[in-house]
Amino acid sequence: MLAIAGPGLVVMLADTDAGSVITAAQSGAQWGYKLLILQILLVPILFVVQELTIRLGLVTGRGHGELIRECFGRGWAWLSVSTLVVSCLGALVTQFSGLAGVAQMFGVPVWLVLVMCITMISGMAYTGSYRSVERVAIMFGLFELVFLGVAWKAAPQMEQITSQLMALPLRSNSFLYLAAANIGAVIMPWMVFYQQSAVIDKGLKIEHLRVLRWDTAGGAVITQMVMAAVLIAVSATIGQSGTGASLDDVPQISKALTPFLGDTVGRIVFALGISGAALVATIVVCLTAAWGLGEVAGYRRSLSDHPKEAPWFYGIFTLALIAAALVVESGINLVKLSVAVEVMNALLLPIVLLFLFLLARRALPKPYRLTGKYALLVGVVIAITAGFGLYAGLSGVFGG
Repeated sequence: MLAIAGPGLVVMLADTDAGSVITAAQSGAQWGYKLLILQILLVPILFVVQELTIRLGLVTGRGHGELIRECFGRGWAWLSVSTLVVSCLGALVTQFSGLAGVAQMFGVPVWLVLVMCITMISGMAYTGSYRSVERVAIMFGLFELVFLGVAWKAAPQMEQITSQLMALPLRSNSFLYLAAANIGAVIMPWMVFYQQSAVIDKGLKIEHLRVLRWDTAGGAVITQMVMAAVLIAVSATIGQSGTGASLDDVPQISKALTPFLGDTVGRIVFALGISGAALVATIVVCLTAAWGLGEVAGYRRSLSDHPKEAPWFYGIFTLALIAAALVVESGINLVKLSVAVEVMNALLLPIVLLFLFLLARRALPKPYRLTGKYALLVGVVIAITAGFGLYAGLSGVFGG
């Protein structure tokens, strides 16, 4: 089981990336515990979506973009992969935003941290196999679990949580904007592409489906526990003011979490958590961009290939890192940018989830095809999730 499991845990740890941590913190600061219920509701939705990618990858042996090209044509495949590229670049910017914030906390030049990150991750990809990269990603991602301890120390009051959840401001555009950001922070377009390609690159077969389902389910629970933990910890501090406070930078988020642990320990714990989240997501997102484009363009795209054998694959991997670093170094407001990226993910969901649903209905043989009552359930879940994400995102963006 340990040899088979991994893709689901990796993609879920990457799901709780720096942008997700920032979004959860902003949610707690502005709305207290009001968005906590959304973190819980997203657990089964996340599993339903990602389980379909496992089936498609194991049964067909094709990546997501490749399957769209075969079933719907090259034009639709390029449309789908364009959403992937936009999502990946946005995600990479949020990862480097988190790392830049950690650099600011300790007085380290941002450019130095970014150069070190690019060098380390590129070197790992250029010299490793998929399995070695997966192990490194899990190691980084486990640092996120420190947020669970911070939430426990915060000792949230159940009466306060319950009272806030009973009064959700569903007519508030700013509340809907952050609701959309939370949906986009949990169900991301690049996750669909990554997990389907990862089970193929790892060499897994259909007989591994049961283990991979448990792998994905466990990861879905862990990632949402981390999101909820960050929201709870910030709600217990800044969120208590009731004034709709807004976080302006990453060090400010750390100050919201440190009262429970002390300044020095708190800053170190926060730095470990957000750095682990950013690093695992950086690895996954770069791989996803290089895999997804390769599936449509047709170039070699495996970590088993030497860089000389797959220059486009490794070139895109590195170029994506450099492009995101340049955006972050520009000095833009990193907290607002990270939340905006997650809202963008929510706005892209109708395209991404529709393709996923149609592939599960058309590209799989009968024993594994999405049919019957479960197909109806999945269709309803996808329609509600994508529809609400689109509505909330547009309301927040254009509603003022």
